[in-house]
Amino acid sequence: MSACLRTALLCAAFGLSSCATRPQPVDFQSTAATPTDPSRVHVKVSLTHRAAYVLEGNRPLLVTPVAIGKAGSETPTGQFRVFRKEARKRSNTYGFHVRGGDIRSGKRVDTPRGSRYVGYPMPWWVEFHPGYGFHAGSVWPTPRTHGCLRLHQNVAPRFFAIVPHGARISIARSQPEDATLGRGLARPTDYADPDPPAAYLITDAAFADLMGKSLHR
Repeated sequence: MSACLRTALLCAAFGLSSCATRPQPVDFQSTAATPTDPSRVHVKVSLTHRAAYVLEGNRPLLVTPVAIGKAGSETPTGQFRVFRKEARKRSNTYGFHVRGGDIRSGKRVDTPRGSRYVGYPMPWWVEFHPGYGFHAGSVWPTPRTHGCLRLHQNVAPRFFAIVPHGARISIARSQPEDATLGRGLARPTDYADPDPPAAYLITDAAFADLMGKSLHR
């Protein structure tokens, strides 16, 4: 079943007559190489250049744009280690308050009595600091996230595959690789595509289609 058809059926099931079908994503790719020694894999992130460099020693494996934290929710800087990976992750903080067919966005701590909380899908989660990680999402050209680092829909599973538990993550305002590997870095343009309806995002079916699709929040 296509994502568009699945969305239409879910809209009908929840009585949401104004649901919009999701545009097909722009074809964007970042080539990734397979490491020969995973213990030597580390990641450098440049916040100013909005780029992530996955390296095996000095050998580049993946160079890709990232979305970074907005003012007041900045991406943390410093030295970290990957300590959790989860392919089908939901946010513990931001998501939806669900009561029957009434679905409203909100924070977990604000869930009204009588409603249940369902976190926003964050596929291909790679956590490096409590509550902060890399995950699939729209890669906006301006600071946009709540501190996480979003990777394009087509890139996130590759990043997930080649960055192991324990890998070093270095996040700074800039990195030496900005002038070399990051020079002329291609960037996606599908960040403004609309999200699927909330009635779709709260279901397990969302992961089946969205682990290769862009998520905005």
